[in-house]
Amino acid sequence: MLLAGCTTLNYYAQAGYGQYELWSEARPIDEWLSDARTDKRLRARLQKAQQIRRYAVATLGLPDNGSYKTYAPLRRPYVLWAVVATPELSLKPLRWCFPIAGCVAYRGYYDRGDARKFAAELRAQGYDVQVSGVPAYSTLGWFDDPLISTFINYPDAELARLIFHELSHQMSYIPGDSAFNESFATAVEEAGLQRWLDEHGDERLRDAYATYASRKRDFLELLLRARRKLAAVYAAGASDDERRAGKAEVFRQLKEEYAGLRQAWGGYAGYDRFFAEPLSNAHLASVATYNDHVPGFRALLARERTFPRFYDAVRKLAALDKQERDRQLAGLARGAAPLVPAARE
Repeated sequence: MLLAGCTTLNYYAQAGYGQYELWSEARPIDEWLSDARTDKRLRARLQKAQQIRRYAVATLGLPDNGSYKTYAPLRRPYVLWAVVATPELSLKPLRWCFPIAGCVAYRGYYDRGDARKFAAELRAQGYDVQVSGVPAYSTLGWFDDPLISTFINYPDAELARLIFHELSHQMSYIPGDSAFNESFATAVEEAGLQRWLDEHGDERLRDAYATYASRKRDFLELLLRARRKLAAVYAAGASDDERRAGKAEVFRQLKEEYAGLRQAWGGYAGYDRFFAEPLSNAHLASVATYNDHVPGFRALLARERTFPRFYDAVRKLAALDKQERDRQLAGLARGAAPLVPAARE
């Protein structure tokens, strides 16, 4: 018990230090813009982020607070690294519980070495593990989240998508229900970005994002197919050795199909990092989290037609117990109309 307590304290200590470091590096965007030493490219990205932030408030009704009004330069490619783990023959991820976020299927580390050390401990216990970099996260409105060097240079549409998504978590968040939270934010991100592109994009920007979105859909469907195959392998009444063989075959097919997809994309390698570590259940455990309820939220937005009415309806859903929330979202999805831009207020 003492060892477990020390481990938990160490985890919270690194989390607190990492968040403090982020705050200490952040300066108001206006200061960066007025500083003659600010790089020309960074200046343009910060101005674009300001424009996107204003749009998020004025048009999408997202929170007007201190988030994304400061900028923090970091000397690493990601703000933190997430560790996801599952049993060897299961797609159900381990969950860790925290005071504000509730129970979630990952642990985040600000130092890559710490993440790898924890991953090694889990692997030694027989778990499948994935360590992946995270460019941004939301503190759910408890603190002012800064723009970060880990994503500020994203193309315009992807920058807008990320800001809309993370701000959405400040509108509605249910501790312990990641599928609801992430699907809601994804639905806002999609609809908000479509409107932003219609109003502020040019043909080049819209075409570039259409290509990005098409590849993302293709890759997601590839992962969901593999996940369904794995679920079938694990559900079969076979021996552990037979299920291990089935698992290996699913991952072999996944790599083969990805190679074909990559070729169809003309050699685009943007998803190669997914295969940087040996494939495992952990790679597929969270795929559904961001997408399971998106059709239901799309249908709800189409029905309500304005973002304020949509948010009110989401708050009512959030007040229900999980079983009823899931039932209503599934019902909305079954009768889902095509996504339409929300009407202007």
